[in-house]
Amino acid sequence: MENKRELFQVLTQKFALLNKTCCTVGSIDITPIQSHILYEIDKQNNPSMQQIAEAIGMDITTFSRQIQTLIKMNLVKKTPLTSDKRVYILSLTVEGTFLATTIDEMINNYLNEVFSHLNDFEKETVLRSIELLNKAMAKSNLCCTPSP
Repeated sequence: MENKRELFQVLTQKFALLNKTCCTVGSIDITPIQSHILYEIDKQNNPSMQQIAEAIGMDITTFSRQIQTLIKMNLVKKTPLTSDKRVYILSLTVEGTFLATTIDEMINNYLNEVFSHLNDFEKETVLRSIELLNKAMAKSNLCCTPSP
């Protein structure tokens, strides 16, 4: 377990995070980042564009392009806040909610199948380790920008 990067490369590949599309529901292909955006909008209560962009760690310009694509796909709605027209609130359309729920079920089924190959102690160990890693990553000053 000396090569940490190798472990993360394999994990990323297995989780299909590098794939052009992570999920296909009906005739709709969704990229990993679009899936993540739908998940965050669904999880939060009437979030602003800025809140979701920050939650996924994306600059607002790139994020805006992603939102425009999701709006054209009829998955997301963007509504100006009544008290401040400069702020836009994001919500899922009926189709977006269906897609987010379907992707969530697909990922949960995949994870359940993966975890079925582990005993209870191993499952608990993996989940606690991931939780610890997430906490440590949140404390890192180098988050998301590896030093040269």
